[in-house]
Amino acid sequence: MTRFKALVGLSGGIDSTIAAAALLDRGFTVEGLHIFNGFSGSSEARARHAAHQLGIPLHVADVTETFDEEIVQYLTREYLVARTPNPCVVCNRKIKFKTLLYYADRLACHFVATGHYARVFHNRQTGRYALLRGLDQAKDQSYFLFLLGQEQLSRILFPLGELTKKEVRSVALTMGVEAVREKESQEICFIPDDDYKTFIERHMGSSPAIPGDIVDRSGRLLGSHNGIHSFTIGQRKGLHIAAPRPYYVLAIDREKNRVVVGHEEEQGFSGLIVSGVSWIDGESPREEVFETLVRIRYRHRGVSSVVCPLSAGDEICPATGRPADHEEAGDKLIIRFQEPQRAVAPGQAAVFYSDDRVIGGGWIEQGIPLD
Repeated sequence: MTRFKALVGLSGGIDSTIAAAALLDRGFTVEGLHIFNGFSGSSEARARHAAHQLGIPLHVADVTETFDEEIVQYLTREYLVARTPNPCVVCNRKIKFKTLLYYADRLACHFVATGHYARVFHNRQTGRYALLRGLDQAKDQSYFLFLLGQEQLSRILFPLGELTKKEVRSVALTMGVEAVREKESQEICFIPDDDYKTFIERHMGSSPAIPGDIVDRSGRLLGSHNGIHSFTIGQRKGLHIAAPRPYYVLAIDREKNRVVVGHEEEQGFSGLIVSGVSWIDGESPREEVFETLVRIRYRHRGVSSVVCPLSAGDEICPATGRPADHEEAGDKLIIRFQEPQRAVAPGQAAVFYSDDRVIGGGWIEQGIPLD
């Protein structure tokens, strides 16, 4: 029987509860940590009930101030500059695992664990750790974890990585976990009813929304908007344009404060430019140009792509229409899709895969429209 000690992030939901139970079954000494972010979606009462049921101690970390600075303000700021943020990715790196590892050190825990559907593989020959997709492809959450590195992965356990959601629910029913009766939420934990627009407007501070125009690619006026924060690339609903065929958001022009829309056939992108790249191994692949599968949002199945550096003068910068200069190129990568894709949204994550293994990823700066 193992004598290792693990600190489990315990929300009180099904996944984190069963993750803790799985570690207990494997002989770990387990303690729970509930991370309170200042919003009611973070239920300490449910976490305490789960800890009591499991017979483990529960600690509570109040990260309200840090969460506001790192996540709430980030989300609001991104929408106000016409980008679509991904708070779950940022939270995993800056809040969840950072807090878990901090408390693990204080509580003398060897490992930390969560209810994510992902896997960690340790290559004993190289000593490196790989981040893999969860076995349940429909629930796989590796996309949200691409910012994790070797130091974090060496201490992270994902007990649900080899299980399906159906299997987890079955175990929860057998155990009588209270949360199993509740409908699983697909919303961001701190945004009530998935109402981004209202949430952002409440946190805008001194940056009021400015009304503007909705136009087609030729600049023809089609409607008006009450603030670009209400839109994201690929959006169809909420445009309020009377037309025989639906319109979709193609681009958000922050400088002119306008939303550019088009029909279904106008949505294609041939690639994108990514910045802020993070590699699971801590360094980029040896090949300067390489092929990989790229996922451009969580539910995206992925597209085979070619990745290469954005070299100054070698490529046209889609933001300016001119050859990229040294400042624009920097450490950015250009990704060319083998098949056109829709809804390439600046601010979202582009994550690179080799089969089930996450290579790394970065932040979408700009989609490259089809010629």
